[in-house]
Amino acid sequence: MKISTLINYAGGFKEAVAEVKALEKAGLDVVWVPEAYSFDAPTAMGYLAAETERVIIASGILPIYTRTPSLLAMTAAGLDYLSDGRAMLGLGASGPQVIEGFHGLPYTAPVARTREVIDICRQVWRREKVQYMGDHYQIPLPQDRGTGLGKPLKLINHPVRSDIPIAIASLGPASVAATAELADAWLPAFYTAEAADAVWGDSLRKGNGKRAEDRRPLDIYAGGSVAIGEGMEPLRNRARPGAALYIGGMGARSKNFYNDIFSKSGYEAEAKVIQDLYLAGDKKAAEEAIPDDYLAKSSLIGPEGFVKERLYALRESGVTSLNVSFAGADATERAAQCENLRNLVDSL
Repeated sequence: MKISTLINYAGGFKEAVAEVKALEKAGLDVVWVPEAYSFDAPTAMGYLAAETERVIIASGILPIYTRTPSLLAMTAAGLDYLSDGRAMLGLGASGPQVIEGFHGLPYTAPVARTREVIDICRQVWRREKVQYMGDHYQIPLPQDRGTGLGKPLKLINHPVRSDIPIAIASLGPASVAATAELADAWLPAFYTAEAADAVWGDSLRKGNGKRAEDRRPLDIYAGGSVAIGEGMEPLRNRARPGAALYIGGMGARSKNFYNDIFSKSGYEAEAKVIQDLYLAGDKKAAEEAIPDDYLAKSSLIGPEGFVKERLYALRESGVTSLNVSFAGADATERAAQCENLRNLVDSL
């Protein structure tokens, strides 16, 4: 299993890069660089390419609405060149509150748009003249919609790789099926081994049934927070604020993808209670309503035996790579936890 983590640069990006370098030495394989409505991800990814040696540098994620498909492909190709073939293009639809509220673009047809973006990116990386007439993207632009001067073009540079890995952060049934059909990696949210098949099994099987035979099996990333050792269980409570935010307040009451997943994972009553409390302004009560059972199943926090059991359960459920965060008071402690996890994974 590869080990990945999401970079946290809230305290300063250069400090975060120094920590990634330490984690790389401790056994980290992939670093995800987020982009919500903060700094852009590609700038940070380029910096990481210069400062690291081995880790895969992945966008986690770039919202598909914020750039043209050709620019997404160009950006990934440039990062792949700077990193000597260590880039991964992580894509996602984000949500209407960000896309419409921050970018001022209509949030329409996320699954169909993602499919077309993937097709166009792969054309660009193969250095084909880009010609695509989809429902949402037409390249070149039809003559009746512009000056009429557009012509098919291909990427000037020769990419390091003609097929850069694409990861998709998807949640809904249709989007997960499309991910299993088209993508190289999948980033689910609120994943627990016990509920994985009930929540996503049908969609994954549907998508895998359409997957091209020459494409490698889908790489599934999941895991949770990591703190390996005796007496670590109280650290699971650190996940309460984030879980309450996403389950209770991320999106409108009628359109909260995370709440839906949590409900389908066997916590239907709890999902409603958490959302009601959060939207009523009682965030503390919403946090306390997160079930202890969920916090245990969605983490790698506890004695070595417990963590090893969770790793076996994740692998049995289909997880092929870990996506984790490391508990620790400072970068040194977090790197130690990364090394502990690396040793434990290698021993399975």
